[in-house]
Amino acid sequence: MTDRSAKLTIDDTEIELPILSPTAGPDVLDIRKLYAQAGVFTYDPGYTSTASCDSTITFIDGDKGELLHRGYPIDQLAGKSHYLEVCYLLLYGELPTAAQLEDFENRVTNHTMLHEQMQYFFRGFRRDAHPMAIMTGVVGAMSAFYHDSTDIADPWQREVASLRMIAKMPTIAAWAYKYSIGQPFVYPRNDLDYASNFLRMCFAVPAEEYEVNPILSRAMDRIFTLHADHEQNASTSTVRLASSSGANPFACIAAGIACLWGPAHGGANQACLEMLREIGTPNRIPEYIERAKDKNDPFRLMGFGHRVYKNHDPRATVMKQSADEVLDLLGVEDNPLLQVAKELERKALEDPYFTEKKLFPNVDFYSGIILEAMGFPTSMFTPIFAVSRTVGWISQWKEMIEDPAMKIGRPRQLYLGATTRDYQDIEDR
Repeated sequence: MTDRSAKLTIDDTEIELPILSPTAGPDVLDIRKLYAQAGVFTYDPGYTSTASCDSTITFIDGDKGELLHRGYPIDQLAGKSHYLEVCYLLLYGELPTAAQLEDFENRVTNHTMLHEQMQYFFRGFRRDAHPMAIMTGVVGAMSAFYHDSTDIADPWQREVASLRMIAKMPTIAAWAYKYSIGQPFVYPRNDLDYASNFLRMCFAVPAEEYEVNPILSRAMDRIFTLHADHEQNASTSTVRLASSSGANPFACIAAGIACLWGPAHGGANQACLEMLREIGTPNRIPEYIERAKDKNDPFRLMGFGHRVYKNHDPRATVMKQSADEVLDLLGVEDNPLLQVAKELERKALEDPYFTEKKLFPNVDFYSGIILEAMGFPTSMFTPIFAVSRTVGWISQWKEMIEDPAMKIGRPRQLYLGATTRDYQDIEDR
């Protein structure tokens, strides 16, 4: 924060706007009193130039290709840490000691089971329901099952609700998947780590033993870690807006899941796989690369470049390492889709058109490849994203609830409709 200010002149009126200086990132014009002082609103569709809140959780510098959680670079966290440790960092602001981490992992593990009656809620959906539809409904319904953690004014209930959602979201996602393919639900096992437990609940069947490969478990843990939070994106802003009304935490996170379902947000890795299916075979890649260069062709290479990152996506480097490890383990010989992905990556990185425009493969490209190789259908890509992002939504929710200056969200508008007019009787229209 500084004593600097900017002057805005409207007709004959001059308004002084304070300039707020962050610890990192661009300065911010404080326009909170603009309407009261000058009777005008600002106009910013998509809020791309508007800071809707102050936060200490995540910082992104798109020009540098930098993503920090509580100040820690994402590549260091993904390379040296694991998902539940990152959850602790996002929730509480500091990396845990060994004792704190053990306690946190135990508390999360003790909440992995779902209320047994929730099984009937799953079975109320059509057998071909999309897993995201199931997740949105089930998470929203948690407030009907866990009455002791819905009071947002009680710090202890906020804590319990946070742990419950982080712990139960993998179970909900795995059961949504099992239900969609007609297999029996697999209960969580508390002796397994977070990622291994999720993979087992997705792929184990009662008739045989299932052992989680550590390479696949590590890759899944990295997917969770790299998607844990991403500043004030659409779903996070949805969670904050919903929570500003005082809604219970389960309803707020369900709202975030619903927003994430949009193909422009959480569906990016699914869109990438659908593009690979459209290409079909490696020999057609040159044709599609030329189409991607043609501004008059609607085709675009999905999974390349990023709206925020104008350089490398810092998450992609770590994700590529996991993708290479998974493909080495599982192979690509029998999967034409993965053959297309590997060849497309190679040709795009060799093409000056893409390198000069800095259209590098992003995290969605590599995570889609990994999930496809593991055997997940594309319908499960966004639910897995929701599992990952839950801790980010909760951290942002807690930060907002604990802010004494919190106000209910109320965006303004530029009204371009009809002005006052008198009602006409139907026979006179």
